Amino acid sequence: MAVQYQPVVGDWYMSATGDTFEVVAYDAEEESVEIQYFDGSLEELDLETWLEVSLEPIEPPEDYSGSLDITREDYGEELLGRHNQNPLDDLDL
Repeated sequence: MAVQYQPVVGDWYMSATGDTFEVVAYDAEEESVEIQYFDGSLEELDLETWLEVSLEPIEPPEDYSGSLDITREDYGEELLGRHNQNPLDDLDL
């Protein structure tokens, strides 16, 4: 039998299928749990289903680009290393 975790807003979990998600809302009166997967998609579960799912608590991801629907390639090579430059250098005066 899987360990049952009470839903806590802000906690991250991994399902038995490898999906990672964050609890973004929990309504104890309605017994509903809203989760957001790493890719940004949302799903609402009833509390009974939540308690049946095999979950493993995990640390929040360091890279939140999944929920923004972008990849490292979307950042562009020209942005690498620019954080050390003076932003005023790009202004046309």
